[in-house]
Formats: sequence, C-alpha cells, structure tokens
Amino acid sequence: MIIRNYRKPGGLVAGIAFGLMLSACGSSDPVGTTGQPPLPGLGPSRCGDVQTRPWCDTRLSPAERTALLLGEMTLSQKLSLLGGDNIIAAATGDPYVGISEGIPELGIPDLRMSDGPVGVRGSPATAFPTPLALASSFNPELARRTGKAVANEVRHKGNDLLHAPVLDIMRNPLAGRTFETYGEDPYLAERLGVAWIQGAQTEGIMANVKHYAMNTQEGQIGLPPITSLVGGRQLVNHVIDERTLREMHLAPFEAAIHEADVASFMCAYGFVNGAAACGSHFLLQQVLRQEWGFDGFVVSDYVLAVKDTVLSLNNGTEIEMPLGMFYTPLLLQTAVLTGLVSMETVDTRVGNILRTLFRFGFFDRADYVRNDDLVDVEGHAAVARETAEQGAVLLRNNGVLPLDAAALGKIAVIGRSAVERPSGGGSSAVVPLRFVAPRDALAARAGGAETLYNDGSDAAAAAALAATADVAIVFVSDKASEGVDKTCLSLDCPALPLSVLVPGLPKLGGKPQDALIAAVAAANPNTVVVLQVAGPVLTPWRDQVAAMLVAWYPGQEAGDALAHVLFGDTDAGGRLPLSFPKAEGDTPTAGNPLRYPGVANQAFYTEGIFTGYRWYDEQQVEPAFPFGYGLSYTQFAYEGLQLEARNGQLQASLTVRNTGTRAGWATPQLYLGLPSPSESVPQPQRVLKGFSRHWLAPGASARASFVLEQRAFSYWDVETGGWKIADGCYAITAGAHSRDLPLNATATWTQGALSVGGCD
Repeated sequence: MIIRNYRKPGGLVAGIAFGLMLSACGSSDPVGTTGQPPLPGLGPSRCGDVQTRPWCDTRLSPAERTALLLGEMTLSQKLSLLGGDNIIAAATGDPYVGISEGIPELGIPDLRMSDGPVGVRGSPATAFPTPLALASSFNPELARRTGKAVANEVRHKGNDLLHAPVLDIMRNPLAGRTFETYGEDPYLAERLGVAWIQGAQTEGIMANVKHYAMNTQEGQIGLPPITSLVGGRQLVNHVIDERTLREMHLAPFEAAIHEADVASFMCAYGFVNGAAACGSHFLLQQVLRQEWGFDGFVVSDYVLAVKDTVLSLNNGTEIEMPLGMFYTPLLLQTAVLTGLVSMETVDTRVGNILRTLFRFGFFDRADYVRNDDLVDVEGHAAVARETAEQGAVLLRNNGVLPLDAAALGKIAVIGRSAVERPSGGGSSAVVPLRFVAPRDALAARAGGAETLYNDGSDAAAAAALAATADVAIVFVSDKASEGVDKTCLSLDCPALPLSVLVPGLPKLGGKPQDALIAAVAAANPNTVVVLQVAGPVLTPWRDQVAAMLVAWYPGQEAGDALAHVLFGDTDAGGRLPLSFPKAEGDTPTAGNPLRYPGVANQAFYTEGIFTGYRWYDEQQVEPAFPFGYGLSYTQFAYEGLQLEARNGQLQASLTVRNTGTRAGWATPQLYLGLPSPSESVPQPQRVLKGFSRHWLAPGASARASFVLEQRAFSYWDVETGGWKIADGCYAITAGAHSRDLPLNATATWTQGALSVGGCD
C-alpha cells in the first residue's frame, strides 16, 4: 500500500481561513493568518497609508499584498532583502543576532533575528534547560510552554524571528550540539518540536526551524564555536540513502510544516549527497516546496552555509546570514544581468519573504520594542524550573533517594559543577537572569543538616570529607560546544582543539571526574552522582554508587530544581531521549572513520535507519541505560492493552496504575515492530510511535490512548518514490521503556486493509 500524503495540513488551511476572515473585517491581526488572536499593546500598523501603499490593506490576501509590493520595487530594492546587514551582531547577539534591513520608503520594516533554542542569546535572559532536558520530559505541553516563554523574551528584546528549535536528531553521541537536539528518535523530536513551534508562534514571533538538513556533526580539531578541520560541519558531505534520509532525518521537519505551520527554515552548513544544503534542488525545491508545500522562506546558517550565488538563489535560499557574502548586491546583480538567475526567480525569492511577513502580521503592527521590564521573569523561571525537574532522569537508586532532611546530620556536596552552571557553547550560550547554585539550594532545603563542600580537585580530600557524611552528592559535568565535537564519551576527554596547532587558544577538557566518583563511592556507600552533561556519557562506576541522576545542562533554575528532585518534593520525572552505551565502541559510528568523522570530508551513513536504540536492538548490544528509561520514586503497572482498527487507523489504549506509596510521573510508551517487505528493506525490531504523560497519586490510574495513522506503519519505498505499507504482521508493544514492554498485541495489513490480530 503506497501512502502519498500522510497528513492534511489542516492547521495551515484553518489558519489561513481565519486570517482572511479577519482581513475581510479590516483587522490588523499582529500574527497574520496563523489563527492566533491579536496580541495586546502592539500598536498601529507600521506599513503605512493604504492610499499611497495599497499593499498595506489588510483586507487583501498575503499573496495579493505581495504582488502589489513587488510591482513597486526596483531590482536593487529586491536584492537588498536577500542578505543580512550586520555581521558584528552574530558575535554579540545583542540586541539581535542578525538583521535584514528593511526599505523605509516602501514601509518594509527591519527583520530582526534572535537565538535560540535554550533562550535569548546576548543580554541577560532566562537560561532554560537544554532541549535534551526538555525531550527527557516526554511532555509536548511543557515544550509548548517553553517555546512560548522563549519567544516572549525574543519579542521583548525587540526581535521578530527566532532561530529555533533544532530538529536534527542525534546520530553520533560525540556531536558537539547533542544538547540542542531532542535526542535520537525522530518521532520524539517531531512531537516536541511541533509543540515548541506552536507555542513560540502564539507570541507573534516567527520560528526558524533548524538545521535543514543533516547537521549531525561539528567535526574534530576545531575552534569552538567556529569550525573544525576534520569532518567539519561547513565542508562535510553527508552520503546517505534516500530511505534513511526520509525516515530518520527529514520527518521532524516535515511535521513542522504540516502541523505547526512554521514560518521559516534554516538551511544547514554541510553538503547532502554532493549538493550544498543551502543550494540543494532536492532538499529545497523537490522536498520542501513541491512535496511538503512549504510556503515560508529559507534563511542560511551563519557564515559560509551559502556556498555560491547562482545555485543557492535558483534552488531556494532566500536570505544569506549574517551578511551577504555570496548575496552581495554586485554578485546578485551580475547573476541577474548575465541571465544565470532570472527576474522571475528573484521575484519568487523576495516574494516568499514578503508573503510570509504579511501572513504573520509583520507589517501590521508597531515595532517590537526592547523592554526587559515586560518579561515575566518569575513565570519563565517557573517554566525553566519545571523543565529541569521533569527532565531529570533517575538512572539508579538503591533507596538512598529521596533524601530525608530529618534523618540527615551531614551532607557532603562535592564537585565544581555544584557551584557553577554548565552550559553549551555557541548559539545556546545564554547569560542567565539569575542562578542559584545546587550547593546553596541543597543547603537551604536540608534544614538542620550540616552541608559541607569540596570542589573535587583533590579526590583524596573529597573522599575524606565524604566519609564523615551521611550522604555524599557528587556533581560532575562535561564540556560541549557548537563548532567542535567531543573526542570521547568519558566525562573527561583529551582536548583536540585548534590549540594543538596554535598555542594559546582555549582547550576543551577537564579533571579526572571518573576517579573522583570512584574515590567518593569507596568512602561512602550512600554516594549520589548528579550528571550535568550534554549527552550520553560512559558510567564505569555506575554499579559502585547508590544513586545516579542525569540533569543534562539544567539552566538557571538548576539549584532549586535539583533540590526538589533529590529531596522528593517532586518525582524524578525524566525518561532518556537517547541511549547510554556501556562502552565507547558500542555506538553506531564508533570505530568506523567512514561513518564518522568521515574520510576526505565524506561521511557515509551506512548504518542506515539503525540509529540510536534501533542500532542496539539490531546489533543485540545491551546499553548501560536504554532509550525511554527512567526510574521513579514510586512504581507503575501497565495493563489492558486494547486495539481497534478504524478508517485505516489503529487506536490503541492501555491503563497505567501507580502501585507505590508516592505520587509520581508515569510515561507509558508504545512501540511498533514492522515486517520487512524484502531483504533489501530491513526493519528495526521496534520504533517509538506513541507516548503520554500522567501525574498519578498512589493507587490512581489513567487510561492512555494512542492513534497510529497510516504513516506510522509506512516505510519510504525508493522504487516508487513514496511512503508504502507492507502487507504483514505488525507487533504492538507497550510499557515503561524500549527494553521493558510487558504489553503486546498484533495488527495486520492485507492489501491496504488494517485489522486487529490475524498473526500466526
């Protein structure tokens, strides 16, 4: 069975209809036709007088307004909108990270852009937990609230467009920007990303989803956050078959259009199958525009993502950022005058920008004015704190957690990251509005218990302190940044930046934290390890410690959030959005230089669709901690899996029950095992196709429901160039995580018809 279109872009159609309805009434909806209500206090239209500028008439459609405005523009004016205008801002991020200056005489305002996925970069802003922590919550509603809060601060910084979220999946756990992703599974990234975009765009801010496509590595031997020499993101060519590309790496971007009506795309630095991502006809025209029906505009990643003038302009990149290098007026005019780029193409590119700006109400409001006093500091801090709490994953617990303040006399807090705020470098480097260190928050929460601190620089001294305490809490962290990948999965790795070639440049790396943990654990059997990390790390001491909590980079509210979790004021709610390997060589890209970092800047995706937990299942390798895993301070039972086939959809439901004595977060997960239509089309043992989130009191239960549309059963058929459902038996399993699925049932596809059961 071939599936041509798996989603109807109903949100987009409804939004346009709603916006046109408002336009017919003469409304100046500040977010255009996205179906959102007008935002208060945004003032009058900055477009101008309708009599002299007919394109300012909100009764007209965005397409009609665009045609009128294009008809009044000179070639120079059109070309001026295709390149950024301030390269210095890219470094400072303040007051914006980039700008495309407008044309005042035509009523075209400046378009101001902001980073990013962890909060507004530049001046002080709320430093949210990393997207990986948000992914660990398995909570789309929390993602929606986070996107809304970040976009609200972008608006009150005076900016219009937000470079976020990141929808690249983690293929290689060494990747320097793993912390910016939603993990290793495309379905999880899709669900969190759609909700985040929807939340952001309710604030009248345009989301710019990135990095399209295949920004899965930064490279080795680099100068963060700029570039790397070996397999660097700006030069590497990702050699990938179309099935893997479609199923693993493009699906979240497709959902961003069909379900979230995202305003713009950021094209990536690298090459995909020989074509620059910012100049790829396949990615930008065939897939993005023709197949997916994208109606927005494409912005390049910053500095040298655009590789040339003609191919990039002809194939679909509208704006080069942060400065026109290949999109300078001279190069653009030369391309047009020599016939290499047609006037029709110029009008299409400029028209895509203008039509999107009209559609999102960009012209029909006053400037967003920078005013930090309008930011709901406490409200946004609460979202950040809740994300850090729900994203903290309890990996191990022998009963030492939650801590009981009344029973503790002395607590040893060890490690520099107990007093510092670990964060990722590059576009996610946020200056926090405030920061309460975990050491201080723990001391405040501990009541009468004495809290002692050691920075961990001397393992013997730290162990001696731990031996005197009732419990020892060791805080450890790694270092990750845009521009360079980690060199290993240990907490402390040898540094290979450009400083090995240029003395005096900063190095990545740290002290031997594994040895510190081992020493403290030997001195105190009640040792708790808190991992503040960018992604999966090796945990050779995991069986020696009493408890492990991975907090990722938890943002400015880390102290209170971790104190709440460790003392049981809330449940440890997180589930792993990626697998933790037992050994360095267990990952899909380890030990194979063709896969990573690539040879002669060619990285081959020969693992195919077997990335993340799919790889561990296929290779029959036991991870240290599997995808979806996470303990709670209570226990849950899963029962009553029921299936119903209706109109080509499978409706599944199950009951999850809190069988423990404490309230906690239940996160039931549904997986699908697909039959292989042929030897040339292998299928993974199981893939995530549904999850839900429930706060349950002791003894309480909830019914979790999932709907699997036809796309969930499909694979990309290269021969027919479309989504196809294979006849055969489909295994449906459900439970706590990818390696704990006690509930099972089957469904069958036969000649395009779906039925429950039917498997021998």
